[in-house]
Amino acid sequence: MGRVIGGQRKGVGSVFLAQSSACLHAVDFAERHGYIKGTLKYVIHYPGRSAPLGKVVFRDPYRFKKRTELFIAAEGIHTGQFAYCGKTAQLNIDNMLPVGPMTEGTIVCCLEEKPGDRGKLARASGNYVTVISYNPETKKTLVKLPSGSKKVISSANRSGVVVGACSPSY
Repeated sequence: MGRVIGGQRKGVGSVFLAQSSACLHAVDFAERHGYIKGTLKYVIHYPGRSAPLGKVVFRDPYRFKKRTELFIAAEGIHTGQFAYCGKTAQLNIDNMLPVGPMTEGTIVCCLEEKPGDRGKLARASGNYVTVISYNPETKKTLVKLPSGSKKVISSANRSGVVVGACSPSY
């Protein structure tokens, strides 16, 4: 009789399954229809990642409590800085806003590939995406990826605004 090797056991799942993460922020509705203000409490070195993380504390817009979110820290941020997230946030460093209304040539990181997926593009240290053009009729935005290829994405996708992209200077 043959044996069941480790690769076959992993294919079944159970303890080998990765933990699933939440797809949406806890304050997603407030971000999509206005903006929320948070304070950057810590810049954290995360061992398995090339870019540092920023721990931002938001006041929950619906309940009397605070929410903590982790974002990829952009270059030039500091603790105590305010971070604004949402549709009507200003175009400043470390703010999260939709990619549609941004001006051409804006450099962003941690860009969502599909609305609500919490950022899949340009997440490594030093990577950035450049906004090339925006079409208000189709609500699509053309961006240039770190590889040099161009991609058309929805204008509702959120991203973090950076100046020199994410940096490992921590």
